[in-house]
Amino acid sequence: AEATGEDKKLVDSMLKATTDVITATVGSGDPVVISGFAKFAKVERAARMGRNPATGEPIKISAKTTAKITALKGFKDAVLAAKSKK
Repeated sequence: AEATGEDKKLVDSMLKATTDVITATVGSGDPVVISGFAKFAKVERAARMGRNPATGEPIKISAKTTAKITALKGFKDAVLAAKSKK
């Protein structure tokens, strides 16, 4: 709200609506890309074999669905440029 000069309640409701739309869209299986910022996607992971790090014993890791958020180049460049100025 401070950055835009808009009413705090208006900005809060817009951000909530945006996150609701992103959540619903990704939940239905479609990815959402906010250009220059991030990509939100639903990812299906296959079952696989893994190892218990404490014992080394092989274990079966079941298939699952997870959320994946990928930072895009514009965001990474802005963060790294800000970091290098310190």
